Amino acid sequence: MEIVEDRYGTGSTVITSQLPVEAWHDVVGGPTFADAILGRLVHNAHRLAPDGPSLRKTRGAGAEGETS
Repeated sequence: MEIVEDRYGTGSTVITSQLPVEAWHDVVGGPTFADAILGRLVHNAHRLAPDGPSLRKTRGAGAEGETS
């Protein structure tokens, strides 16, 4: 929360997640705390959703260390 609060309105913050924003409340913690953090992050956010085929499928075949 301290990092989010310090940066709110003063600079850019990049956050990546494999979870959809709708599931963040379950991970962040208590509902009040989650609302405070997510309100600051999502309010002025530019959200980018992946669009297209997974590179894991095209690049992962035969990669060292990967198992099928």
